[in-house]
Amino acid sequence: MNTARPISIANRLIVKCKWYDEKLIIFFCGTLALTACGNGIEKKANEKLTIARAAYERGDYEEAKTQIDSIKILYPKAFEARKAGQELMLDVELKAQQEILAFLDSALQAKQAAFDAIKGKYTLEKDAEYQQVGNYIWPTQAIEKNLHRSFLRFQVSEQGIMSMTSIYCGAGNIHHVGVKVMTPDGSFAETPTSKDSYETSDMNEKIEKADYKLGEDGNVIEFLNLNKDKNIRVEFIGDRRYTTTMSPTDRQAVAGVYELSKILSAMQQIKKEQEDANLKIGFINKKKERKAMEEAAEE
Repeated sequence: MNTARPISIANRLIVKCKWYDEKLIIFFCGTLALTACGNGIEKKANEKLTIARAAYERGDYEEAKTQIDSIKILYPKAFEARKAGQELMLDVELKAQQEILAFLDSALQAKQAAFDAIKGKYTLEKDAEYQQVGNYIWPTQAIEKNLHRSFLRFQVSEQGIMSMTSIYCGAGNIHHVGVKVMTPDGSFAETPTSKDSYETSDMNEKIEKADYKLGEDGNVIEFLNLNKDKNIRVEFIGDRRYTTTMSPTDRQAVAGVYELSKILSAMQQIKKEQEDANLKIGFINKKKERKAMEEAAEE
């Protein structure tokens, strides 16, 4: 009968120590592997960061943003590189907005020069006591020069909003709320129903007016501008129809006011974009200040 030899306490200790040694080796190997892997991720992320910095230095801000964003997507655990990327992103966005602002300043100066060159051609109608914003008109279309006449009148506000007014004068009302304009070849444009029309009378004369803003005019203003060198028939549309022909000075008026509207509206758009850029710059600077304060508090 075989009997198993008892394992001595010393042997048991040796076996246990070997088991612990194996576990310890596995643990350290795993730790080293993770560290090496982490270092590899940070290295790759830093390569992206280096490319982003180079793009920033040469003024290619879109490429810099792309590279910084790729770090977050490709290496989400590269915490140091991501933190540095966030700081660089603020510098990129700040510089990009500063360049946009410089471009806008230059563009506004150019538009201002264009406005100054032609504003003498127009009359500014503005009652300073009652109006904050006046309207530029072509001088031949002043109301006092066009009494008892049915015609199309054009104006553009100081903020660049152009509009057309159809004015009817006659012995009886036609209650018009729109107009149709036609060239000799049959081409035409027609306004939708005016959102702002009114009627009055002076002695025995009936006077009707209807307003149409550029963009809400059924393309009539642009049609008239494109056909300013042609004979144009104007039909007032209401309960009854009334037809007249645009005078050469009225055709000149629509072209002149349209030109001015493009300059003034562009100036307004540039000013709006300048305001947006300045707001973004202020926001970025506040973020940079807040980060600097947080870092100072950690030290």
